[in-house]
Amino acid sequence: MSVITKSKIAEALKSKYHPVAVFRATEKPEGATRFKEGRWGCVISLLNVAAKGRTTIFDEKSTPCMGGQVGLGLGCYDMYFIKHLLSTGIPDKVEGEYYLKTPELAGKFATGLPQILTEKYIVFKPLSELSEGETPEAVILLANADQLSALVLLANYDKETQNNVKIDFAAGCQQVVLFPLYEEEKGGSTCFVGLTDLSVRKLIDKDVLSFGIPYTRFLELEAQVDESFLSKEIWQRITARID
Repeated sequence: MSVITKSKIAEALKSKYHPVAVFRATEKPEGATRFKEGRWGCVISLLNVAAKGRTTIFDEKSTPCMGGQVGLGLGCYDMYFIKHLLSTGIPDKVEGEYYLKTPELAGKFATGLPQILTEKYIVFKPLSELSEGETPEAVILLANADQLSALVLLANYDKETQNNVKIDFAAGCQQVVLFPLYEEEKGGSTCFVGLTDLSVRKLIDKDVLSFGIPYTRFLELEAQVDESFLSKEIWQRITARID
């Protein structure tokens, strides 16, 4: 599989962020940033770091967040805890988030998530910094409303169906990593809008969402940028207002 280090899509979008390559690895990339062991941190804060140009990594010991472990294939949920956290809480113990109406609904959500397995590391690396032998499994783009509109159009550009982008309820890291990596594993081409998780919104710019693309699909879309609407006047008029 070919590896692209310069994205025509990101260039056409006038993105101020680096496209982030996501892949699993058995060796730690040199100079990568990660959370200190035993210190809580959200996966999305290090996605932000990668989108600004620095490689970040995760492993089981440096990913204490349960949702993050599930999202990165590094662990699983304590079902009793998560079904109450996402819903009504546990009196005097766990404050509920009230994202789902009942513990039963929350339990069905948690058990219905796809599963991936990470043996050692998950790497977030700016696409332009990929080294020889590093092949992404997904590419994550951060986008404003105009850019997201273009990405949704592009994901449907060469398809007979028009349902090739999904927004699924999940933790931010699950939307960003779990869904597109699982899609790549099964040979699918669906793309995923993410960062609609209110718990992570404070960690990113207020006008930003993510767009996750399985890597095989990313290569297909990259090859069609020049012939698509991204090279036409209607998009050029819109990019004139993108800072």
